[in-house]
Amino acid sequence: MLAEIKNKILSGGQITFAEALQLTQLPNKQLFNLFNTARQVREHFWGNSIEFCSIINAKSGHCSENCNFCAQSIHFPTKIKTYPLLTPQKILAKAREAEAKGVQRFSLVTSGLKPTPSDFLHILKIFRILKEETKLALCASLGLINEAQAVQLAAAGVSTYHHNLESSENFFPQICTTHTYKARLDTILAAQKANLRVCAGGLLGLGETWNDRLQLAFKLRELQVASLPLNILQPIKGTPLANIKPPQPLEILKAIALFRLILPQCELRLCGGRQALHSLQPLAFLAGVNALLVGNYLTTTGKKINDDQQTLKDLGLQVGGRAK
Repeated sequence: MLAEIKNKILSGGQITFAEALQLTQLPNKQLFNLFNTARQVREHFWGNSIEFCSIINAKSGHCSENCNFCAQSIHFPTKIKTYPLLTPQKILAKAREAEAKGVQRFSLVTSGLKPTPSDFLHILKIFRILKEETKLALCASLGLINEAQAVQLAAAGVSTYHHNLESSENFFPQICTTHTYKARLDTILAAQKANLRVCAGGLLGLGETWNDRLQLAFKLRELQVASLPLNILQPIKGTPLANIKPPQPLEILKAIALFRLILPQCELRLCGGRQALHSLQPLAFLAGVNALLVGNYLTTTGKKINDDQQTLKDLGLQVGGRAK
């Protein structure tokens, strides 16, 4: 079955929902065959280059929304550090630091449902500075935006807009009730209408089923997103999901491989929570990943960039990609 699916994908066809669902039932002893298939698909479409991206938490905390996994929500006593929008000087310094370490893509992430008018004007100014002072591909993750705002971001130098769907439309109300799934979809469509690339993915380990994960993947395929960030739940004290155990490493790798088979020509980006893979983290690249969020995350600490660079070297891979 795997050989047939691989050949279909490499010749321009697509895996079906039924086929993907069947693959979720593979026993552990057959998973490395699945991973190898996903690796071959990744190599066919993307070669052996892995793109590095980095983010800065440009505005932290005080978010009005109740996403039950998030440390930045005002609804939960998480005791994180909160602060308003950082100055252009601080953000530029972080961007230059990231670029010097080999990062190709840099994103500003702000807390809140959507940017305030004042913050949005400052953010446009910051992006214009970053465009002038660095060679980084620039990304924005500002919450809900409309098409007019997307056009302004593109004019300021932003190439990609990030906005996760998190899970399936059916499961979404179980993780957030203060805004709708449709609002997220509308933001993605607004960004695409402004000719921005879209980076949209989800979070594994929220209590979702395999069916939910596949529904998310096939929705993202329908939307033709350019980049798909996969996060793994990091249970944070004070949130409703504080006591949930993250998925096991082999389950995470199975999900990675399936997302690669479903979206073969999409950047598959391993992001927050990847430490849940433990010693198997390098296998993510052999299961289909071709992009990596490096450095620290929004409210948690990540691996050192030089450790990730060494991992790629050990695997015979290289830092590269097609950042634009």
